Amino acid sequence: MSKIDTLIEWINESKRIVFFGGAGVSTESGIKDFRSKDGLYNEKYDYPPEEILSHHFFINKTEEFYKFYKDKLNTEGCKPNITHKVLAELEKKGILSSVITQNIDGFHQDAGSKKVLELHGSIKRNYCMDCGKFYDDKYVFSSNGIPHCTCGGIIKPDVVLYEEGLDNDTVSDAINELKNADMLIIAGTSLNVYPAASFINYFDGKHMVLINKSITPYDHMCDLVIYEKLGDIFSEIKKKV
Repeated sequence: MSKIDTLIEWINESKRIVFFGGAGVSTESGIKDFRSKDGLYNEKYDYPPEEILSHHFFINKTEEFYKFYKDKLNTEGCKPNITHKVLAELEKKGILSSVITQNIDGFHQDAGSKKVLELHGSIKRNYCMDCGKFYDDKYVFSSNGIPHCTCGGIIKPDVVLYEEGLDNDTVSDAINELKNADMLIIAGTSLNVYPAASFINYFDGKHMVLINKSITPYDHMCDLVIYEKLGDIFSEIKKKV
């Protein structure tokens, strides 16, 4: 039996699947990841991307932050791909319990997924640091320079920057989902971003599957590891589940 056949058999047997995804889930939508050889961290900027996307940089060099943010994190013209769509279908069928994502693009919701736990926030939500009023991503990306609220306050993306903590409620929900899943599919992630990567240790179900283009530190923990494009795998899942 091939690896994809094994995966599909396990999906058909499962009652509560959790999907844990990273940047690789959205690369086939045209979104650059961070850590691959073609990723954002290997491009040249005046400052390293890790520094630009930090809390202290946002506070102290807000205009520089937004130059990078608008240039590299704008998803206009990009759409959910086959992986996002199939996950939404699996949820509708009652097989998939939730999506836990490290991504901030909102594509899972755009594809129709309802239970999405965004560990690192979303570019779709932005708020005034003075009055708390919310703005969508179009307002921020179409603004000139630093986006400001009608009250005059600076608008901040509702994303978790370096040096900032994860949302406690989201973390609790994610851990609860992982503890109660009978199957965990991990996909499109290097599993090098902490604390997010460590959450998979809470899974105690039957099958842990990893789908990624390259080796991760957690491969040895998985029951099945597939090094292939996500789009190819989820196209097969769509046909056979």
